[in-house]
Amino acid sequence: MLYLTLFLSAFISATLIPFGSEALLIYNITQGHNIYYLLFFATLGNVLGAIVNYYLGLKGEEYLEKRKILDRKKIDKYIKFFSKYGGVSLLLSWAPIIGDPITFIAGVLKYDFKKFLFLVTLSKFARYLFLAFITLQ
Repeated sequence: MLYLTLFLSAFISATLIPFGSEALLIYNITQGHNIYYLLFFATLGNVLGAIVNYYLGLKGEEYLEKRKILDRKKIDKYIKFFSKYGGVSLLLSWAPIIGDPITFIAGVLKYDFKKFLFLVTLSKFARYLFLAFITLQ
């Protein structure tokens, strides 16, 4: 059950809904749970959440804008950033505040999904691995 909870926490935190999974991961590590399972489920949940953002960008940008869920000025700001830095900007998908919109914009711009998946998985895993490393020190 604890791995499912971590998975869901990581999934939600990777969508456009503000939430965090880092504290739960750190807590579970300090409780002595299997580090490999923790990293796997946290990364999997976070990557799947990023895929939801990608899909929303791919299929739902206009709908979300009409419903006033997204602000056009913010979308344009992130499109400009993504256009300037390209796929490398997906390595920032782990970052608070800017990471989730970057994955959304990748969908809006129809960025190659295989490259998206590789860069986002690398980024999300590296963040959780770093947290695990500093927790175990």
